[in-house]
Amino acid sequence: MPDDRKAAKSRETTIIAALAGAALIALLFARPFIKPWLDDAHGPGYTFKDWPILVSVLPWVAFSIYWEWQSKNSAAAIRSESKASRAVHVFLTNAAILLIFWPSKALSLRFVPDALAIKLFGIAMEVAGVVLAIWARRILGRNWSGEITIKEDHELIRTGPYSTVRHPIYTGLLAMYAGTAVVSGQLHALFGLLLGIIAYLRKTRMEEQNLVNAFGEKYGAYRDETWALVPKLY
Repeated sequence: MPDDRKAAKSRETTIIAALAGAALIALLFARPFIKPWLDDAHGPGYTFKDWPILVSVLPWVAFSIYWEWQSKNSAAAIRSESKASRAVHVFLTNAAILLIFWPSKALSLRFVPDALAIKLFGIAMEVAGVVLAIWARRILGRNWSGEITIKEDHELIRTGPYSTVRHPIYTGLLAMYAGTAVVSGQLHALFGLLLGIIAYLRKTRMEEQNLVNAFGEKYGAYRDETWALVPKLY
């Protein structure tokens, strides 16, 4: 794709990401005011006393804007995963975010105490996840892709966070899911986190196989020396 078309597409996607974030915030907080009858049918909604959950939306919006802005800098792909496989991942991750944020009366049981300190810890976890994901994205440079691909002149990156974990972007994203779930503290958010974990474990396994096919024993040696997502755990 020519650079001017890629830049235009990136700008359009950035605007869409910002608008989507604003719409999510509006839906979360306007819901109990514009449709009071939803309280009985679908749950209590949020009010401005729940400002931590509002704040927890902002790292996602910032992440989305940065990600789409940087997408124009990736190299052309030699081969990619199927559109169906990509669609499965997009569905799972977006369903996970929706489950985390959208309040549900049936799933409002708390899995962590309703304490401000815990919610601030969750926001800090989100911010740490954004920082890690952006750092790893910058290290990858033109090798990055949202899809599982092999790029032209693809390199096996082993510097920065890649010296310890093989998929630090996914680690950062899962930290964002976990942090947001902690801010919510309700069961629906825990289910959303579990769905996000399923999505990224699936993608990790597929990407590992793709890189084994591309780099052979070189990637096998790298895999033996590092952790997939979380040091000392997985």
